[in-house]
Amino acid sequence: MSRIARITILLVWLVLGLALILVPWSDIWETNYFFYQYPALGLLLKNPYLRGAISGLGFMNVLLSLEGFRHRAAAAASRT
Repeated sequence: MSRIARITILLVWLVLGLALILVPWSDIWETNYFFYQYPALGLLLKNPYLRGAISGLGFMNVLLSLEGFRHRAAAAASRT
């Protein structure tokens, strides 16, 4: 895989992870169309445990993307 494509994918993973960490606790999550359309879904998605699980997935995504950057830097350093 080319270097630019790998860096782009790692940046997308990083941004997606940060979004998964922050969005469940923001006002964007509370003012969702589906919450008003389906009240039962709103009760489920407003559960703090579910929000924490989604944030945990985002945290893991950030860690894995940072590990990918670190692995890439170590591989580049060993080639020189």
